[in-house]
Amino acid sequence: MGERNANTLTNESQKVLEMLGIDKRFQGVHALKECTFELRKGEVHALVGENGAGKSTLMKILTGIYQPDKGEIVYNGKKVHFRTAKEAQVAGISIVHQELNLMNHLTAAQNIFVGREAKGFMTDDRVINERTRKLFDSLNLNIKPTDKISFLTIGKAQMVEIAKAISFEANILVLDEPTAALTISETEELFNMMNELRAKGVSIIYISHRLEEIEVMADRVTVMRDGQYVGTLVMKDATLDQIIKMMVGRTIYEEPKTKSHVKPDAPVVLETKNLSSPLVKDVSFLLRQGEILGFAGLIGAGRTEVARLVIGADRRFRGDIFVSGRQVNIKCPKDAVSHGIGYLSEDRKRYGLALGLSVTDNAMLASLDDYASSGFINQRKCEQETYKYIKSIDIKTPSSRQIIRNLSGGNQQKVVIAKWLIKNCDILIFDEPTRGIDIGAKSEIYKLMNDLVNRGRSIIMISSELPELLRMSDRIIVMCEGAKTKELDISEADSEIIMKYATLNDVGGKKHG
Repeated sequence: MGERNANTLTNESQKVLEMLGIDKRFQGVHALKECTFELRKGEVHALVGENGAGKSTLMKILTGIYQPDKGEIVYNGKKVHFRTAKEAQVAGISIVHQELNLMNHLTAAQNIFVGREAKGFMTDDRVINERTRKLFDSLNLNIKPTDKISFLTIGKAQMVEIAKAISFEANILVLDEPTAALTISETEELFNMMNELRAKGVSIIYISHRLEEIEVMADRVTVMRDGQYVGTLVMKDATLDQIIKMMVGRTIYEEPKTKSHVKPDAPVVLETKNLSSPLVKDVSFLLRQGEILGFAGLIGAGRTEVARLVIGADRRFRGDIFVSGRQVNIKCPKDAVSHGIGYLSEDRKRYGLALGLSVTDNAMLASLDDYASSGFINQRKCEQETYKYIKSIDIKTPSSRQIIRNLSGGNQQKVVIAKWLIKNCDILIFDEPTRGIDIGAKSEIYKLMNDLVNRGRSIIMISSELPELLRMSDRIIVMCEGAKTKELDISEADSEIIMKYATLNDVGGKKHG
């Protein structure tokens, strides 16, 4: 990954931003309480905290999206008050949100200069293409101005979004979870770009749940908790344990598992033989009762594709599936559910939840037929069943009728889990179960997964985070290019051996390139 520059941590005389005593309330919720933040010229300053800590709210106040109830912002030595995002942008403060704001049918250049085409010298695509080319060259980006956004990877589109922010001559750049959907190589490109920017004096505020990235990139880190400023640390003098304790108010242990917790005679609940499709090559594995079976590999290795074959979301060319020793014919996800297999998608907001509906509606989605009589849903029973799981798996919500988009990411994930528990699924496939979830909520999801397997359920866990796989798995299947390249007991697994087999060809065991 990128490396922190030794000379980037500037002294106090080069302070470019101070936010002092920032207070904000929303409909009775005290979102920010007397918050403080400081930024110096040419530094990467990480802003961390659990979901709901107030990070995004603070940054939306800085960039003019929200107005503070109290407090002041001092920018380049002068008090400022931005009434709109446009005012902040003109002043040199830009934000790149986690959800990209690009138009897929337009080119990179058209997206960057949209709304600015009619300014005299920018009257046609030739001009904006040339300006975009110079901008990309200055940032060492390997993207053509004429590339359509729809043909770019998420990582490349992210770079276009950042270049767009820089095109407004940004002095301060806010990056909100910029690596959430990036591959390892795309993350490396982003970090190189960040180093280029800070070398030019751009100050970067970096929001991320991935503390290992902050350890690499940040000069300083400010921690928030429950809408309040907790403290600021110089990164080279800090430890991740310190930061985590400041974030959650308690110590969270992330020790890897050293041996399998599965009984040697535990029955096999799921077995696949030679699963094959255009993206999967003869993958066979078995899952035992009470086991967490991890699937490791780089992005595009075929892990999700295997899961989709198991649940019938994709058509398999060949291969057999056995549930508790009996061969089953799963042609669609409904068949998988009927055999007790539930799938938690890596994109829970798109495939796992109906964001405009209540907690109860979402929890009962897979089970409505079981709670219907003469064409009518028994809403009272649905509420009672949902409430039972709100309590048993500790879903933090004001009520079962709360609209689910208003819950934190960790609690949304718990509702998806509740959906499959209510349907009585004994086999659960977790695809990137903690993506976009803060460290405290991760710990809760891990505890819930362990509770589930202790009660006899079985879990397949697909994860791009090696520490997560090593902490949770009893065995690990490693994949590369659609093929299974290694099966490891947790007692023999470590990051190095996993990465070795994640970069092997499926035939002959030769490394790429």
